[in-house]
This record gives sequence, C-alpha cells and structure tokens, in this order.
Amino acid sequence: MSAPATIDEFQARLVQVSESLPKRLLQCADYIAQNTDRIAVSTVAELATGAGVQPSAFMRFCQLMGFQGFSDMQRMFRENYGPRWPDYSTRLENLRAGGADSPTALLAEFVEAGRASLGNLAATVDEQALEAAVDVLAGAQMIHLIGLRRAFPIACYLTYAFEKMGIPAMLHDGVGNLNHRHALRPGDAVLAITFAPYTQDTIDMARHAAHAGHPVVAITDALNSPLHRIGATTLVVSELDVGAFRTLSAALTLALTLSVAVGAKRR
Repeated sequence: MSAPATIDEFQARLVQVSESLPKRLLQCADYIAQNTDRIAVSTVAELATGAGVQPSAFMRFCQLMGFQGFSDMQRMFRENYGPRWPDYSTRLENLRAGGADSPTALLAEFVEAGRASLGNLAATVDEQALEAAVDVLAGAQMIHLIGLRRAFPIACYLTYAFEKMGIPAMLHDGVGNLNHRHALRPGDAVLAITFAPYTQDTIDMARHAAHAGHPVVAITDALNSPLHRIGATTLVVSELDVGAFRTLSAALTLALTLSVAVGAKRR
C-alpha cells in the first residue's frame, strides 16, 4: 500500500482504516484527526504523549497509514500542510509580494473565492444529511451552539437567527473559560462548528453531549473531522482561500439555510 501523497489522501485513508483499528492505534488516529496541524512541528514522542500511547504504537500507526516511519509522514505534512496554512504574517507578505494587497484587488479575489465556494457547496451538499440535521434541530427542546475561533461568527449568527424565530437556543462562547455543559437537559441537541485545525473545546463539548445521549449536528470541513467520528450528523462545507485567508461565504450560507429550514419545520 503506497503512502498518501497529500493531506486529502491522508484524511481519506484515516477514515478508511479507523473503523478497524485496535484501541491504541485508534487513540493515535483520534489524536491525529484533532491535531493535524502539529504533525509538521512535533516529535514522535510528543505526539505519542498527546495520544496517550507509547512511541512504538505511534510508529505502527504511521506504518499502517502506508509510511515507512514517522519521518516520512512528517515530511509529507511539512511539504503539504506548512505552505497551505502559513501564519498570518507570512500570509500578508505573500499577498504583498503578489501585488494583491490593494483593497480593490482583495475585494475581487475574495468575491471570486466566495462565488467558487458557494458553487462547490451547491454541488456537494449531502441532501440526506441536511434533512436529518433539520429534523434533529427542529425536534430539540433547546439547541446548544458552540463554535470557537474561526467558527465563532457562524455560531453567533445561528444563535441570533434562532432567537429571532423564537427557537430556544444557547450559545456556548467560552467567555471566562466557563463550561456550561451542565445546561444540557433531556431533549436538547448540540450544534457544533469547527474547521481544521479543529478546536478542542468544541470537540470536547460535542463528545460530552454524544456520550450523554444528546443528538449532535456538526458543521465542519471534512468527513474525517473529529465531530464526524463521534457519530454527529455531519454537514461538510469547504472554503476557497485568498493567500491562505479562508472565507466564510459557504459556511454562513449553510448556516442561514439550516436556521431557516429549522424555523419553518418547527412552525
């Protein structure tokens, strides 16, 4: 079995093998799915500690994924992941170097990226998953929303939309590092939103809800997202980027669709 050559191939392989992994290797897979951005900059010992396994188990995981060892897997990520999402200073420098940093040029680039992202959403949306998500949320006593970092505007908008439609909803915003999991009651559902690199607090909230028997709906960017792995009804949305600055056009459109559909079904 040849090793994945790109991150997309790696993610597809991870989904493929995860269902049949023994406990220790599944721990490796879960940790990698949640911390993909750390592979390029961490040692095998650091990743093994994070996954709660011995380095030897992590090496077996790398081989199971098709690599000769950890160094080969790390090399692939350094070649693919690093240039894909550089830090913000590097992104700005790249825009300046390409002459695309004027307001008018940026507007045109972001408009085009948004248009392409929306077209991709229309062509790839899972209609059955969307209908299932609407059913889950429309039948909930209370909708608990969590989306942090880049996903925060989407969670805020959904909370606003549900409130305007008279739908009970609670935003878990992490302010003060407060944890409101105790607010979950029988009949409630969770709507969790996170994109790579995935936010651990969002994953923890969704996993807690799922283990407690609450239905979870996820908006995320890949089927191998940790949210999909916990059994959430998953809506996948991907965004094009401009100089590695990702838009939110498609994600916000999906959120608008979801909120209006839920409101219509409840009425």
